[in-house]
Amino acid sequence: MPEVALKRGWTRVAFGDVVKLAGERSRNPQHDGFERFVGLDHIDPGDLKIRRWGEIADGSTFSSVFRPSQVLFGKRRTYQRKVAVADFGGVCSGDIYVLEPKNADLLPELLPFICQTDGFFEHAVGTSAGSLSPRTNWDSLAGYEFALPPLDEQRRIHSVIAAASSVIDDLSDSITSCESLVASIRTSEFDPARYEPVALAKLCSDGDGIQIGPFGTQLHQSDYRAEGVPVVMPMNMRDDRIAIDGIARVSEQKASSLAVHRIRVGDILLPRRGELDRRAYVDESAVGWLCGTGSVRVRVHARVPSLAVFHALASPHGVRWLNANAVGTTMPNLNTKIVGSVPIALPPSHVLEGIVAALQGLDAGLVALRRRREVARSVRQRILAATLGTT
Repeated sequence: MPEVALKRGWTRVAFGDVVKLAGERSRNPQHDGFERFVGLDHIDPGDLKIRRWGEIADGSTFSSVFRPSQVLFGKRRTYQRKVAVADFGGVCSGDIYVLEPKNADLLPELLPFICQTDGFFEHAVGTSAGSLSPRTNWDSLAGYEFALPPLDEQRRIHSVIAAASSVIDDLSDSITSCESLVASIRTSEFDPARYEPVALAKLCSDGDGIQIGPFGTQLHQSDYRAEGVPVVMPMNMRDDRIAIDGIARVSEQKASSLAVHRIRVGDILLPRRGELDRRAYVDESAVGWLCGTGSVRVRVHARVPSLAVFHALASPHGVRWLNANAVGTTMPNLNTKIVGSVPIALPPSHVLEGIVAALQGLDAGLVALRRRREVARSVRQRILAATLGTT
């Protein structure tokens, strides 16, 4: 980065000059009075608030301690931009750095926003190593240089950024409430204890109902292109739909050779391994795309309401069943037999349409709220660039 003149009173510092790793450990978190643990999957990209966690009493191997007001930064897959401020104490994954100011030169409240600047993330991504699960290290992060304003200016900057963050937090709270309502309806209305369940395979199209995505021998890394037919991987399954940012693509010729993996309207996509609470419902915009490696495509009979089956699979009952029946100790895996055995409980047809319509209405509301939050986050990033991203 070319050197430019600093504003009066500002100083150029290395991140490690003003920030340190907390480094506290606990061999027995429960004995030490901690109740919650936080994994990397509990931190939502772009959200500074920790909204989910695990209970240590249910089992945890984490030992890195964090305290209220300390900053948690995901060092694995840093492109996901996972930064959060703790408002409770607990233990966290080794893939999370626990950060705090090193001295009085840095306003503690400003630290998480410095970690959210584009410059910091670009540095973190650029210094990450590893192909499947890249990680950055502390020495690399500590070397990141930026312009630090005087404390009075830090307080002024924080007040402006905090106002934008307050709007984002309010929208996130609304989204969480709406998501909780969706989960509640799915729990109540697609309950195998309430309605007689049917194995998913019995609801699927004959022959091509449940299809595992192409294996590595069919689809190589060298097949991917900057342009072409999108290939849906588990990482692209977000918020019940297909997220196209960063989606892989292949040529039309390659896609044609994998025609059995083309997706249609009403198809349901699930991960084959890893985070089994992901899923996506295929709409008109994704027709002809490919179900990718690591994914499973479910196609139900034309006479079966596919959206209702999707909600049953997405219900806490469905997710728990998949996790309980997946095979493998290090990483849970699914196959066509396991997926085909998922018990699907659908309400009677005379009430099912109304339930699905209500869930569609909530989904439309969630889409609108998420769009507003993205706009607010974009505004905050512009504020960060204007205040902390320049010298």
